[in-house]
Amino acid sequence: MAAIAPVINPSELQPAWIVAALYQFRAVPDAAALREHLLEIASRLSLCGTLIVAPEGINGTLAGSREAVSEWHTALIAAGFTGMEYKESASAEQPFKRLKVRLKREIVTMGVPVTPPEEAGRYVTPTEWNALLQDPDVLVIDTRNRYEVKAGTFQGAVNPEIDSFREFPAWADEQLRGQEGKRIAMFCTGGIRCEKSTSLLRQRGFTDVLHLQGGILGYLEHVQSDQSLWNGECFVFDGRVTVRHGLEVGGGEMCHSCGWPLTAEETQHAHFERGVSCEHCHAQTTDKQKQQFRDRQRQMDERV
Repeated sequence: MAAIAPVINPSELQPAWIVAALYQFRAVPDAAALREHLLEIASRLSLCGTLIVAPEGINGTLAGSREAVSEWHTALIAAGFTGMEYKESASAEQPFKRLKVRLKREIVTMGVPVTPPEEAGRYVTPTEWNALLQDPDVLVIDTRNRYEVKAGTFQGAVNPEIDSFREFPAWADEQLRGQEGKRIAMFCTGGIRCEKSTSLLRQRGFTDVLHLQGGILGYLEHVQSDQSLWNGECFVFDGRVTVRHGLEVGGGEMCHSCGWPLTAEETQHAHFERGVSCEHCHAQTTDKQKQQFRDRQRQMDERV
């Protein structure tokens, strides 16, 4: 699989942190040894973020200086990850607090055995994606969790209303049964979940299955805003919360009590208190819990 080359002007990114999002499905004979090797490299380069290592490959997002991220990219290629889906973007602040390199069974957890990319659907480039969205005979499915969809999604996409990717197989078995002959196109944040969701459908007998190469991030990077069929912003799992076209930092703010991305308007709601609650979770926590959250937020503010 050929990765979509990031469109980046290094001179523009020099003062900022570089954020590298990547994944590759590839058999890893000794995942524990690879985890130790990559942890040593990332630690030496003072990178922050999360990397998952599993027998099926690697997946993660890490941030650091321009020089450190470039060296990190080179090290991953040297470790055999020559077919990575790899994207870079910029952040004015370090979007992660610490480095985590975790050993897991899957690099993205679906809970159903599949073998991407061998079983995965056909890749559709960002520039081809609009045609699918505008085709009434294509069923376009957002494979992300409901809190991610809330921040933004494509026009006309089906929202499965799931809270975890583990719920997707059951949703597909229930909602897509009988549509095995229909053309289905899927998308997610960076493309990795669709490697598995399209593999799942092909296992279930679906024959015309496609997915957006590079995910939403690839689309926002390569499709101009005046040609876009994307509504809202894209939720990302770091301190930026959301990004816009051109992978610019968005206007989202996360509720650190429940994890929902909030719009600027929602932060003006009477139940919003930074680090404590929002309109979605205010009624779900006790006064004692809210006070604990306030104490936590105050400690975080004092460290800045």
